[in-house]
Amino acid sequence: MKNILIPFANGNEDIELISIVDILTRAKNGGAKLNIICAALNDSLEVKLDSGLVVKAHTTLNQVDFSTLDGIVLAGGFDGMNNLKNDERIINIIKDLNSKKKLVAALCASPMVLDKAGVIKGDFTCYPGCQNGINANHKSNKFVVVNENVITGIGPIASSFFALTILKELGFKEAYEGVKEGFLINHFNIEF
Repeated sequence: MKNILIPFANGNEDIELISIVDILTRAKNGGAKLNIICAALNDSLEVKLDSGLVVKAHTTLNQVDFSTLDGIVLAGGFDGMNNLKNDERIINIIKDLNSKKKLVAALCASPMVLDKAGVIKGDFTCYPGCQNGINANHKSNKFVVVNENVITGIGPIASSFFALTILKELGFKEAYEGVKEGFLINHFNIEF
C-alpha cells in the first residue's frame, strides 16, 4: 500500500487538483494499492480553488501521520502554490520524502515549492515563467519530466499525463494502462 498525500490549498488550479485526485482514485478502484490522503492545509475541510469552486478534503494536514507517507503530489495554481510554499509542514514533508527517494511531484507553478525545499536538480518542467529563479534545467517542451523520484508537469493541459506518470512511476502498470485506455490515450497514440 502506497500512502500518497495530496494537499488541498486555497487557490489550487481546479483541473489540476481534480485530475490528480480523479486519476489516482480510478487506479485505486481498479486495484492499485493506493491510499490517497486529500488533506486541507487549514483546519477547515473546505478549500476554495482558483475558480471559486469549493471542494472538501478528507482530512486536515494536522491529522496526517507524515511518517507513513510514500509520496506527495502538489497541484498548481499561483495562489495555491504560494499557500503550499509558505507552509513549513509541506516543505518539511518534501525534504523528508526526497531524502528517502520517495515520490515528490508538482505540477504547473508548484515546482517552485519543490525548489524552496531544495529538491529541484537537473531536468524539470513547470508553467512558463515559473522557472525564473530555479537553478536547474527547465524543459519547456515537455508535458511531464521524471528526474529520479521527482516528477514535474507543465500545467493544466498536462494534468492527466502528470497523474498517469505518477501511477507508472509508482509501479502500478496495470492501473496505468487501464486508465490510459479508458481516457482514449491509446486510441490516439498520444505520447507524453
